[in-house]
Amino acid sequence: MNTQNNLVTRWLSRFFLGSFLLATLLLVSCGDDPEPANEEELITTLTVTLTPTGGAPITMTFKDLDGEGAGVPEYIYSSGGDAAVLSASTTYTAEITLLNESVTPAENITEEVEEEADEHLFCFDKTGLTGLTITYADTEADYIAGGSTKVVGLATTWTTTTTGEGTVTIILRHQPGTKTGDCPGPGETDIEVTFNIAIQ
Repeated sequence: MNTQNNLVTRWLSRFFLGSFLLATLLLVSCGDDPEPANEEELITTLTVTLTPTGGAPITMTFKDLDGEGAGVPEYIYSSGGDAAVLSASTTYTAEITLLNESVTPAENITEEVEEEADEHLFCFDKTGLTGLTITYADTEADYIAGGSTKVVGLATTWTTTTTGEGTVTIILRHQPGTKTGDCPGPGETDIEVTFNIAIQ
């Protein structure tokens, strides 16, 4: 009888242990998959709006609606042609907007950059435009509570002097935990766009 009791006890122990392990496995496998950390948003559209004091705004837009697909990116200049036409001896306030237009409704990525201003920095590289100066007009503190005085670049001031033609390359750098405020700095490039500029 003792042997039978021992057998039953061992069988019950194994049954309960197996049931416990199976229940634990099911609970773990049914949990939510973790979200990838800081997943980057797709930026399909970058627009720069340049507004002179008392004048009509000029826009230049880059669109690449299929991201890294085979489609050819599109450049749209409100002044027509294949360049943004600026006036010499003029100061423009410039604002950058970012969208993801591959979804409906379009996502406003500008808001994400504002919310993570301490992780983002726009850099501006000029070629052939000695008569153009670009200065930052915003800092992290303009967008986030407790933000530093490090620049962001969503807002800038473009000042022209002499006439000329060339390009401005706008690069958005993503620098979580490593931002110094200097270009290009560490991190990765979220988007890089080169616009044609004519100063007349």
